[in-house]
Order: sequence, then structure tokens, then C-alpha cells
Amino acid sequence: MIKSLPNTTISKVSKALVTIREEGGAVALGRVLTLIIETDLDGLERAVKAANDASREHPCRVIVLATENNASAQDARLDAEIRVGGDAGASEVIVLRAYGEAASDGESLVTGLLLPDAPVVAWWPDEAPQKAATSSIGRIATRRITDAASQKDPQAYLKHLAVTYTPGDSDFAWTRLTLWRAQLAAILDQPPYDAITAIDVTGASDSPSTDLLAAWLEIQLKIKVNIIRSDRGKAVSGIKGVKLHRESGDIEIVRNVPDVATLIQPTQPTREISLPRRSLRDCLSEDLRRLDPDDLFGKIITKGFAQ
Repeated sequence: MIKSLPNTTISKVSKALVTIREEGGAVALGRVLTLIIETDLDGLERAVKAANDASREHPCRVIVLATENNASAQDARLDAEIRVGGDAGASEVIVLRAYGEAASDGESLVTGLLLPDAPVVAWWPDEAPQKAATSSIGRIATRRITDAASQKDPQAYLKHLAVTYTPGDSDFAWTRLTLWRAQLAAILDQPPYDAITAIDVTGASDSPSTDLLAAWLEIQLKIKVNIIRSDRGKAVSGIKGVKLHRESGDIEIVRNVPDVATLIQPTQPTREISLPRRSLRDCLSEDLRRLDPDDLFGKIITKGFAQ
């Protein structure tokens, strides 16, 4: 069900939520957190779909704040939608479209709609604020999620994040590495336990995850990593391969097609492994599993990209 509230106020939205619960039986019980998504009008539905899918694992209240700052003062207004039931997954979605002056203070718009005594997670699927922790939405959030891949210069953004990082910050460029890190850790946990002498990481020129993976390997193994840039491919983007050099023979993971990689190891047959590029839903679900700061990400971003 979708209830539209054109040219409204937060007070009217809150009252409408109460009415929907009383008349339709929809309740906020069991919601484990409030997820605030700050985006533009173009990215609204894409973000809502990812949140709806993720809410099946993390029932929550989703507040989507889509702003249009180019409207004139005379056009300042707030339009809202309340989505429940089949239109909201396992969550309840409140979409706020703010225009002109109404978009000037995001915190004041969402404060009256937060679930009481529940953690707040903020997510910027598109352009990130200058400093997430001190932005109008970020300062009320326990966790703050950005996406370096959505920024104009992903590599420059990682360096910026290293300077502005605050415990509780996270980024999808890091979350997309989970399967790669797990696979590499599993390989290095098998004999022979020869020392790694050199590492090559290959990835698309616009892939911030490639830089983060290289930084993780460099810091954890204390070996300088060589990053090989390649053109963004039509079939495969992001990370394309990792090669670990050692005396007993090189280990190589190469992903030339989506979702599947080839694992090459000395004295063992070449085999294929599942290594899919993670969706927004996968990344969001993983980040919502932990509400405490990700200390490893903090270490990699601040030490690996310090200028």
C-alpha cells in the first residue's frame, strides 16, 4: 500500500503512520533500526528497492530523503509517501521529497520519524557529504555508509575518506571485497606456508575496491603491492585478478567473466570458484549486520591511504 501526502509536514506524516497502524494492523514492533537514505530524486527508487530487499533480513523503518535544492523559495514544499506491506518488503518506507528551503536541514525533517530507542544507520548511495560524521544526517547515525564507486573520482575520495574518517564510517567499496578477502585468506591458510614475495592486483581503472584490496594485502602481509590498471570491461568491472608470488609457485585468481573466477595453484588442477560482483542489496545487508565500528576498515583506510 502507498499513501501519498502532497505538500505536507512531518507532523502530518507522523499522524498518518499512526492511522495506518491502527486501521491496517501494520506495526513498528520488531523493527531493529532506522535506515535513513539521503539521495537525489533520480536515485530514489533504486535505493528503495535495495533497502526493501535488505529489510527481509533486517526489518527496519526506512526514511528516504530525496532533495531538490534548485527549486526557488516560492516552490519550497515537502511531498511524502508512506509505503507498507508488499510495497515495502519487511520494512515500512517513508519517502520524503523536499524542494527548495524545505531541503535545507535534513536532520529536522527526519528526527520526528525515528524509531524510539533504535540505532540509526545513514546511507548515501550517490554523492557523499564532505564529512559524513558531521553532516546533518550523519551526526545522528550510529553507522554511516558511503560508496566510493559513486563519486566523481573514486581514488581521490578514498584519500579524502582517510582524512575525514570517523569510527562508524563504512563504504561499499570495502564491503564488495568480503568474498575476495575470504577466498584469499582461505588460500593462505593452506600448505605450503611459503612466504609471499610479491603481489599483483589487477582491476578496472575506476575501481576503488581494487585500491582497498591492495591496501589490505599490503598492510596484512607487509609486502608492497603492485596495482595493474585495466580499462573497464564490458563483461567484468571492478577487481579482475590477484597474483601471489612465492618460491613454491604462484597462486592466481582471475575473473574474466561475471560471477566466476579461475583459481590457479601449483601442483593442483585449475578450478572455477564462485566470485560474483555484489549487488547493492548484498552490500547493504552486510553493513546492517553490524552496528559497531568496523575497526579493520578504519585501519586500512587511514593507514593505507594516508598522504
